[in-house]
Amino acid sequence: MSDTSADGASPRKHTKRRSIAGWRFVLWALVGAVVLGGLLRAFVVDVYYIPSGSMEPLLEPGDRVLVSRTEYRTGSIQRGDVVVFDGRGSLAPLRSSDPVLTQAVKTAGQWLGLTGSDTVYVKRVIGVAGDRVACCTDGDPRITVNGQPVEEPYLYPQDSPSEQAFDVVVPEGRLWLMGDHRSESADSRSLLGAPGGGLIPEERVIGRAQQILWPFERSTEIQRLELDSVWNSAE
Repeated sequence: MSDTSADGASPRKHTKRRSIAGWRFVLWALVGAVVLGGLLRAFVVDVYYIPSGSMEPLLEPGDRVLVSRTEYRTGSIQRGDVVVFDGRGSLAPLRSSDPVLTQAVKTAGQWLGLTGSDTVYVKRVIGVAGDRVACCTDGDPRITVNGQPVEEPYLYPQDSPSEQAFDVVVPEGRLWLMGDHRSESADSRSLLGAPGGGLIPEERVIGRAQQILWPFERSTEIQRLELDSVWNSAE
């Protein structure tokens, strides 16, 4: 019996060709999945790792949150929204001094959701364009927006609204952002006196944090606040 097929190739060679074709299919499928995932994360939704406790008790270190990149394309940023933003030029320096390889490793870790970013932050919107945001004036320990005191049930237990006094008017295209764990948060208050006065450009907002994905036992939707009740009709 001949050990060759009609085309002159042995069964072993046919098996090898099928195996190579199968691996090629798997490889292209993986490449396609990575490209599709990259496009989704670049334009639709992304996942961010929470590295610090600045947004406790809502977000804890190690949480992974789903962030919508599309919500603000059709809607506006609202007071009370929890947003993820690029802090370069405000909370973070514009340029990194890390070597290229180190930056690449960091970027890969961030993309996989294993590490946080040195330039990406998550905070809560306290004031939008046109708002006057103040704290600790006239003996009232609460933050006021346009003269109205704000009740903040999301604050970290035992934290005061702010140990630092401020009184700012938010210009067009800017936001006043603060962490829920005020005593542990570097936020707009940290930039008072710096260029921009602690006001974050709206264009730097990546998206709204919508849901905690991981760990599973903490998986929950991040609700938008009812402005009338929580913000005490501050508008």
